Amino acid sequence: QVQLVESGGGLVQAGGSLRLSCAASVRTVSDYQMGWFRQAPGKERELVAAITRSGGTTHYTNSVKGRFTIPRDNAKNTVYLQTNNLNPEDPAVYYCAAAHTTYFNTVSVSRGSYYYWGQGTQVPVSS
Repeated sequence: QVQLVESGGGLVQAGGSLRLSCAASVRTVSDYQMGWFRQAPGKERELVAAITRSGGTTHYTNSVKGRFTIPRDNAKNTVYLQTNNLNPEDPAVYYCAAAHTTYFNTVSVSRGSYYYWGQGTQVPVSS
């Protein structure tokens, strides 16, 4: 059983930054591809960023490219979402997700690939 616990959300001003953390309760988090999704009210849950098991390849949705990064620290069983220059398009509940995979250097952008989910952390942005 994999448990994911997000932290770091909270109110931030437009143009500001937040670092979200996702702690995974697994023996070896490097067995999992990791992703951050978000869901705003009335909208579908969308993939924001994903990272391969190795950490060598990342994927970002177009709207966050150049502003968000998804580093991972396998020694700490933690993946982060560094969000910079937040804007009015970014407020949502942010979810961490994990996909067990045998592929070391492949990242999946499909929501269905992610079997394990955290409870979400809210990120409101004030103008």
